[in-house]
Amino acid sequence: MTTSPGARRGLRLHRLDLAEADRRPEIAAERDRLIRRGAVPDQGIREEVRAILRDVRETGGAAVRIGNARYGGGLADGRLTVDASELVAARDRLAPDVREALAITIANVRRFAEAHKPSTSRTVISPGVEIERRWTPVGRVGAYVPGGSAAYPSSLVMCVVPARVAGVGSIVVASPADREGQLHPVLLGTAGLLGIDQLVVAGGAQAIGALAYGLPESRVAPVDKIVGPGSAWVTAAKLEVFGEVGVDLPAGPSEVMVLADATAEPAHVAADLLSQAEHGPDSPAILVTPEAEFADAVELEIVRRLALAPRRDILERSLLASGVIVLAPDRDSAIAFADAYAAEHLTVVLANAEEAVARIANAGSLFVGPYAPESAGDYASGANHVLPTGGLARSSGGLGVEDFGKYVQVQRIDRDGLRSISRTVTTLAAAEGLPAHAAAVEARFEEEK
Repeated sequence: MTTSPGARRGLRLHRLDLAEADRRPEIAAERDRLIRRGAVPDQGIREEVRAILRDVRETGGAAVRIGNARYGGGLADGRLTVDASELVAARDRLAPDVREALAITIANVRRFAEAHKPSTSRTVISPGVEIERRWTPVGRVGAYVPGGSAAYPSSLVMCVVPARVAGVGSIVVASPADREGQLHPVLLGTAGLLGIDQLVVAGGAQAIGALAYGLPESRVAPVDKIVGPGSAWVTAAKLEVFGEVGVDLPAGPSEVMVLADATAEPAHVAADLLSQAEHGPDSPAILVTPEAEFADAVELEIVRRLALAPRRDILERSLLASGVIVLAPDRDSAIAFADAYAAEHLTVVLANAEEAVARIANAGSLFVGPYAPESAGDYASGANHVLPTGGLARSSGGLGVEDFGKYVQVQRIDRDGLRSISRTVTTLAAAEGLPAHAAAVEARFEEEK
């Protein structure tokens, strides 16, 4: 790890030189830690979360209130739910420009989701053997929407709209109030626009517990599946309740990587990195480039923009904790590193960018070209912004309509169809030492013997 030019101007932005990895074990170790970082919280958090969830299961709303008091996120008046009438009133109070922007976002997300709604299919395996793969929406979904110090109505849209397109019958949302015990009016208004069924006011593990186990005294029934982004506490809680309810994926803090060369505008790249750093100190903001001079130019732009930024303190803390410039020896190495890292958000601004994009299999969402900032996907493009983090993009994709349902296999077999596969069944049942399995087929043809 080397000191960047920006450090000499007051910003200590780390640099990782991949060309040094072969001869310097510490550089190779740093590279590997970035790639294999993981999204699962540490064991200490998981143990505390386990205790919170146990209390919520046993005492319901009382435990949620205790959690809200201890960790924050509860309403000032102690209520755990918000009435539908309040959501409708908040909808009607939305400023016209905000309501219009929300309507556009909702329409774009719906259009993208509708294009990918799964369908039922039937396959004839052989005469008399037919399998239907029936698409069936989840009955009741819980969506966690981060809140507290900042509100994320856009995340509410990303969770609820594809659920509606999938045909989910009932949706309950959990989101924390701010330090004053108030919910953001735009979040409430968005919930009213989307017509959600119930809003639970809680944050962190206690919110996930409320969704998973229900709050009988508040007439909140348990959900069948929980989706949505959140903190390490939310992630740990989703891991703990998985098996009792379904979850989308255990995504951790948000992250962005920009893969760029000198064809990119340094000011644009700097702005993209800063937009991600705004999430907080645990949100990685990484530039990968094969050109050191370009990296210097981006860093100078970061310093310049920081001096004018309204949230400068937050941005600086975030960059100090999680900002990295990765210098690759060449274009191919830069692309390979980006693919191995498997970022939640990956912006590609390279010469012949499409050739590079074709080589990248691992990313939650790709943003291609100089006019595709990650924030466009956060709010307006129509793609979903609930995405895999911590390297989970190697095996998972972003939240989509297909996450709000499942396939039920319906097997239709008539007598001739069963006869045609009976020898296969009895032979394999005997090979596995399960004679009763074979007998279940043979019993249907006993009168022929």
